[in-house]
Amino acid sequence: MKKRFVYADNAATTAISPYVLEKMLPFLTEQYGNASAVYSKGRKARTAVETAREQIAAALSCSPEEIFFTSGGTESDNWAIRGVCQAAKGKNHIITSSIEHHAVLNTCRFLGQNGYRITYIPVDSSGTVNPDDIEKAIAPDTALVSIMYACNETGVIQPVSEIGNICRKHAVPFHTDAVQAAGHLEINVNEQNISLLSISGHKIHAPKGTGALYIRKGTNISNLMFGGAQENSLRPGTENTAAIVGLGAAFENLSSDMDTNRRHTEKIRNRLESRLSESKRISVNGISGQRLPGISNITVKGADGEQILLMLDLKGICASAGSACTSGSSEPSHVLKAMGLSDADAYSSLRFSFGHLNSADDADYIADTLNEILRKL
Repeated sequence: MKKRFVYADNAATTAISPYVLEKMLPFLTEQYGNASAVYSKGRKARTAVETAREQIAAALSCSPEEIFFTSGGTESDNWAIRGVCQAAKGKNHIITSSIEHHAVLNTCRFLGQNGYRITYIPVDSSGTVNPDDIEKAIAPDTALVSIMYACNETGVIQPVSEIGNICRKHAVPFHTDAVQAAGHLEINVNEQNISLLSISGHKIHAPKGTGALYIRKGTNISNLMFGGAQENSLRPGTENTAAIVGLGAAFENLSSDMDTNRRHTEKIRNRLESRLSESKRISVNGISGQRLPGISNITVKGADGEQILLMLDLKGICASAGSACTSGSSEPSHVLKAMGLSDADAYSSLRFSFGHLNSADDADYIADTLNEILRKL
């Protein structure tokens, strides 16, 4: 079998698209003005920043004034949780799930060590939260509910609209980490009663180090940090104009082709899973839940996931053993364990994540290579 290169780790990060890079280049070269300056270069930068704000707002069906630029998903998650809780005087209860990204879990753990009460909602075997469990957990002192939109490890989509309705009924702010979902799924923050929503650029072919936080007008939130008057004085710091332009361009580009991209990546994922189903050692995690189209998380019974990843790499295949943010951790995936997998099965799991640049041939090459590896093992 001829070696080729297949990038199947798009849930970890994506390449900057040619379209996005083209939009960014002027602001990396001749249009380098500070967006807060009054001269022409500064005004052009300010116009570009506000255009990106409008592009992202259009993708989320909200007002541009509700979009605040950040350095990425981790900062957005931290700001949403800490900012709302600090502003909620007399309320010290947070509800989240057991499968959240560590940007949410570790922020909640920090607050838990500083006087807050944290409720971790379990998931079923598909990795899905039951909205009834959230409603039962809400108390008079609940300051925030934070549940991810879609899981970064399994791709399982949570019942966000139902959770949003519950939070609205009880007048509790609802934050969702939509880093994996934004740009891939239709999101309407008003219809879904979302109060705060986190996004990150490098998951959607924009540059690393840029993201945004949607904050519904009227939501009480304090600053994560302090400085100048940028972002309505809520998120100070000189704007990274080029990266912000790239983020807006990525949303505009993906929104126009969302249905086509969704069908394309789902076809590749389904082809891979169909091919892998021929092996009795392989099972798909989260397959009974509603999933993002491009993510497939599998368990190879009795295998060492890290060893397989290295062997796949030798064949030119880039994949992961779960979240890229936990690379190097000796702990099994907290997501898979929450879904009921044993430590051994969690250690034997792999994640393949596809984008619009992948093809059905990539799925076949991965399946052929993995089957060859399993025969050797």
